Amino acid sequence: MEKRVLGIIFTLLGAAGLILAAINFINGSGGTRNVKSIVIYSILGAIFFFAGMGLIKNTRDKPS
Repeated sequence: MEKRVLGIIFTLLGAAGLILAAINFINGSGGTRNVKSIVIYSILGAIFFFAGMGLIKNTRDKPS
């Protein structure tokens, strides 16, 4: 159960990172700093999102 909760947390953090990258992309002025933040938020968001989805998918609940 703990892995599934951790997977949910990772998925939510990843989705938040991807949304933040999208907001920076839409509102950005095109500077170097803006491009770096978009890339960093996108990569970290994708890593967290897919790691969380993998934990949720591969974790089996044992009956207690």
